[in-house]
Amino acid sequence: MTATLERATAYRWRWPALFVILAAEVMDLIDAMVTQIAAPTIQREIGGSAGLIQWLVSGYTLAMAVGLITGGRLGDLYGRKRMFVIGALGFTVASLLCGVSVSPEMLIGSRVLQGLFGAVMIPQGLGLIREMFPPEEIGKAFGLFGPVMTISSVGGPVLAGWLVDADLFGTGWRMIFLINLPIGIAAVLAALRFLPEFRLSNATRLDLGGMVLVSAAAFLLIFPLIQGQEAGWPAWTFACMAGSVVMFALFGAYEARRQRSGKDPLVTPGLFRKRAFTGGLVAGLSFFTGMIGLSLVFTLYVQEGLHFSPLKAGLASLPQAVGGVVGFGIAMALVTKLGRTLLQLGTLVMAAGAGVLGLTIHLAGLDIDAWQLAPGLALVGIGMGLTMAPFFDIVLAGVEPHESGSASGTLTAIQQLGGALGAALLGTLFFHLLTSRWSFGEAMQAMVAVEIGLLLLTCALSFLLPRHAREEPSH
Repeated sequence: MTATLERATAYRWRWPALFVILAAEVMDLIDAMVTQIAAPTIQREIGGSAGLIQWLVSGYTLAMAVGLITGGRLGDLYGRKRMFVIGALGFTVASLLCGVSVSPEMLIGSRVLQGLFGAVMIPQGLGLIREMFPPEEIGKAFGLFGPVMTISSVGGPVLAGWLVDADLFGTGWRMIFLINLPIGIAAVLAALRFLPEFRLSNATRLDLGGMVLVSAAAFLLIFPLIQGQEAGWPAWTFACMAGSVVMFALFGAYEARRQRSGKDPLVTPGLFRKRAFTGGLVAGLSFFTGMIGLSLVFTLYVQEGLHFSPLKAGLASLPQAVGGVVGFGIAMALVTKLGRTLLQLGTLVMAAGAGVLGLTIHLAGLDIDAWQLAPGLALVGIGMGLTMAPFFDIVLAGVEPHESGSASGTLTAIQQLGGALGAALLGTLFFHLLTSRWSFGEAMQAMVAVEIGLLLLTCALSFLLPRHAREEPSH
């Protein structure tokens, strides 16, 4: 099957192909989380400054953020199967490079490569599902993503902690990357066998200029946030952040000019004139910044402050993951009825959980154990599930049907950018407080306060969103 698929006839190997796509999702989801658990061990063994810990998360998510906007377009132009295989193969090779890294610089560079190839791989699978499955089966196919994401979120931190502690074949932390090799090779071989080829006949050229501008803007924001603390905040750090604002403005002007000239822009400029969508982007940036940032500093707190082993640290985060599963399940039953209210309720439950976590840390001091952290973390997880379940559908309800492709790509990129910003911003603030002679417990309580503030901001911004995902977009 070469140029296109007939939608009237279901693709013969669609179910084996779906499991190939899900295997790629598992690699991406687990790799986005495992370095948080392994980061302190990696820093001790390979060297590097505190910035290494932040770059292990930010390098991956930042590369994903800027790459995802273009990743889907590459499949339209050159074929989804071809780009999926290239992405999976590149991701596997980058994982090998991470596993054999001999310096912080090599490891960070390999993590960036992982993110870029992941951004090529992931969009192709989602596009292929829509082409392989008949309309009556698409819901079942996408329904399998929920359990896969759940298993990955619950098992990822525990798997990372176990692999580091087990020190299989003397590899230590390196096994969290090397485990991708058999999965990646199997995914590539199975993709060559089972995935159909699909390419749009009317696909437009890549917006390389827009890609360069938005990449530069994001880098100029994240780089000084991470490196500024170690450098003592010299003038160039603030110049870079100011330059980031200028670059984002240039990107917007460039995209508007490209659209006026009849070319397909990377991001549809008209989206930013919609109050609901713009509010959704800012709400998403606030939410994912706090969520990923708090997760990173919590891992540092339990390992460096409480001296938990990597495995115990992974198990300590389990209540949040399980809470997320519970929250997601509750949300599925209530989302049609509550709509936007469910998202607001989720942020408030999550803020309450963060408050319980901060109070527990304050009262227990350094004698705290994992079971004492569980109630607050479980509430955070439940709120997270309630918030994330309706978020994307409600934000996208405010855009026109012909803008949905660009809007969903932009929203997903904002999710990844929020992760990079969270690791950079909260990580930097956490390390700054520690160098200012704050205790680990005091620094963690401050991070909890920042997270509560970001959650309340998310809740306030959500009032700009449509009330329900089923509402017709405004004209």
